[in-house]
Amino acid sequence: MDERINQLPKIELHCHLDGSLSRGCVEELLGRKVSDRELMVDDNCKSLAQYLEKFDLPLKCLQTEEGLRKAGYDFMRQMAMDGIIYVEVRLAPIQSVNAQLNCRRVIEAVLEGLERGKKKFHIEYGLIVCAMRNHSDSQNLRMIRTAREFLGEGVCAADLAGDEAAYPMREFIPLFSEVRKLGMPFTIHAGECNSLENIVEAVQCGAARIGHGIALRGHPVDIAVLKECGTGIEMCPVSNLQTKAVQSKDDYPLREFIDRGLLVTLNTDNRTVSNTTIGKEIDFVQENCGITDEEIVEIQKNAVKVAFASDEVKEKLFKRL
Repeated sequence: MDERINQLPKIELHCHLDGSLSRGCVEELLGRKVSDRELMVDDNCKSLAQYLEKFDLPLKCLQTEEGLRKAGYDFMRQMAMDGIIYVEVRLAPIQSVNAQLNCRRVIEAVLEGLERGKKKFHIEYGLIVCAMRNHSDSQNLRMIRTAREFLGEGVCAADLAGDEAAYPMREFIPLFSEVRKLGMPFTIHAGECNSLENIVEAVQCGAARIGHGIALRGHPVDIAVLKECGTGIEMCPVSNLQTKAVQSKDDYPLREFIDRGLLVTLNTDNRTVSNTTIGKEIDFVQENCGITDEEIVEIQKNAVKVAFASDEVKEKLFKRL
């Protein structure tokens, strides 16, 4: 990586807390050593569904207030090491709800850890709460209503995550109609599993950003629609190769999306599961997609434009870039 790009302050908008716990944090919370095989996806991963199996272990770490607080702080520590100045971190609160923890307390506990990290490392953050595709609309809506109480107080938006192939976007149109009524901004995982329809329906529902969006590749008319809407595209190259959203490095559509004027951003998705950092993602796209240093800077500016941050925070970020 060029030294100028290495020193460039960076923005991350698509990163899951459970998939990004450091080895040290996992070992501390589980009370035992863990192997690479337990933490990270291997080279033989065949699908998103197989990739998602790697989340069982870290989720065990997020079942107590202590675990959630430590995870939030550990996450911010990792951001500092990667030169991140603003991050939006994703959490599915329902997956941590149990007999001792309700949804509100889950959100509060992780925000306490993130806030401690903000003060220590001077990194701005927002928490995106994830509705899960395998949960009912009623479960997801109750969670989002609870999270809505924290909007502007740590929480910045909602999301829809999980196995996209098994649960297409059309099943969640009523849910996100209600989310819009709540005044809750949202992004949606779509187009990671070769469904252009999922992307189109997500944007029609009001998604300000699309997570992954790979299925837009080769569809200039739909790309033009998203460009006109100013929809942000959260791209995660290393993860996309692992989940087989793309079959090879040559298939990765970042160059196409940039050339057609989409507001693309560069992200890690799951730092530990994918064994990646923003630095590695930048190296990948510069080596394989012909992305220049100047375009890397523009990608960071895109991230500020489409971030779920206040105008005041965005102004500060633009000045640092």
